Amino acid sequence: MTSTHAFPAGGLPLLRSLAENWWLLMLRGIAAVAFGILAILWPGITLLALAYLFAAYALVDGVCALAAAIFGHTGGMVPRWWLAVIGVIGILAGLVAYAWPGMTALFLLLIIATWSIIIGVLEIVGALQLRKEIEGEWWLIISGLLSIAFGVILFVQPASGALALIWIIGIYAILAGGSLIGLAYRLKNFNQPR
Repeated sequence: MTSTHAFPAGGLPLLRSLAENWWLLMLRGIAAVAFGILAILWPGITLLALAYLFAAYALVDGVCALAAAIFGHTGGMVPRWWLAVIGVIGILAGLVAYAWPGMTALFLLLIIATWSIIIGVLEIVGALQLRKEIEGEWWLIISGLLSIAFGVILFVQPASGALALIWIIGIYAILAGGSLIGLAYRLKNFNQPR
């Protein structure tokens, strides 16, 4: 029985891998949107609860990214190091937030800001690799730019109140998650037989 995937024989191994594992990006996007909605719906939550919400999101995002790096097949064309790094950073950030939930708002803010900037840069690097193989890589570029902008805003405005911080985090997570869901949907459609 032969497969009728929309891929040309032999070529585009990174695109094939991403399209076959589109659901991992979808899970990352759904986790981000869910985290953002919860943060906005409960703006009066304590920083302890925010630390646990962030930890859960960072762990899910990190595990999904690491799974994509481990189980994705790029055929050696593009290194998977950036997905692995995104995954490890997400997992470490989540574990730190779980281990020290009572940390100060400023420390949590700096962890989130640093994590966001690093993830944004790595997502843009990944998107630049994708642009050789697929149109629509701009979804990942948008997600990366939003992550970097979010991190910079948090560094520049560290004295923002907890309520403002929660709204910023919620809005960022919804926008970044929506970008990842858009990319996953595009990859899923690309993987459909023609």
